[in-house]
Order: sequence, then structure tokens, then C-alpha cells
Amino acid sequence: MYSDKINTVFNKMTEYERSVPKRVQHFLKVYAFAEFIAEAQGLDEHTKFILKSAALVHDIGIKPSVKKYGSSDGIYQQREGVEPAKIMLEQSGYEKADIERICYLIAHHHTYENINGIDYQILVEADFLVNIYEDMLSQEAILSIKEKIFKTKEGIRLLEEMYLTKK
Repeated sequence: MYSDKINTVFNKMTEYERSVPKRVQHFLKVYAFAEFIAEAQGLDEHTKFILKSAALVHDIGIKPSVKKYGSSDGIYQQREGVEPAKIMLEQSGYEKADIERICYLIAHHHTYENINGIDYQILVEADFLVNIYEDMLSQEAILSIKEKIFKTKEGIRLLEEMYLTKK
């Protein structure tokens, strides 16, 4: 049941981001890290479903933000992503309560204070694991992110092994 809905959203997101492979690559990487961290943390199936769905649509607000504001800044993504996500999730057969939680995560995925819920925490960590690489952040910035943002054991392990371990 969950996998069918996730597959539908995946297909809708690749269509939504048609001709923008960078954004498709981004949400797939965030999805993979979120799924891996969720498994390591022992999340229940429903929470993993919410998290994985949110990982696929978390940046759906970029396109309308660029169109409306000429910018893809996180504050705009959060503001403009809820409506297209809600429509997509409704069309994909999601329950109302699940849509509300996923839209909440979209509306807050660039807000790092008052993270409420393991799904929110993991989404933020997974997004950072990808953004650190894509944005080529400095070691100083990575250390600051680690200290301020990362809380899960697996997220911290991945961050350290990928970005903070010298060969």
C-alpha cells in the first residue's frame, strides 16, 4: 500500500521536474539518505512512509518560488511548496492526516529551531547530507551544522564519515 503511493509520487515528481535533472537527483539522494537513517533508527512503517514521501516532495516549492520571487531561497520554498504538494498527494490517494504532516514538513524543512518529530529531524539531516556536497560547504560550516542540527546517531555517523574523516 505505502510503496504504491510512494511510487506514484516519485513518478509525479519526475514529471513535475521534467528537464531539471539536478532537482530530480537532489530529491532522490535526500530520499535515499532519509530511508537509510530511518531504518537505522528503527522507525515504524507509517513514520517511514511520511518521511520518504516528504523527502520526495520537500523541494516542490522551488519552481513556484523562482516564478513568483525570482529566488529559490528556503523561506520561499517553504511558503510556496505546500499547495502543489497537497494537490499531488491528494491525486496520489494520500490520507488527509498524512498530507497535513507531509505539508508541515515541507513548510518547515529549512527551519531548524523547534524540530518536532523524528521524521522532521531525519528529513533535515538527509537534506543537509546532500546540500553539503552539492553546495561544497567548508569544513567550518560542516562542523557548525553538525553541532547545531544533527541529532540522530546514524545521521552523525554519515556526516562524519563523508565529510569530517581524513584519509
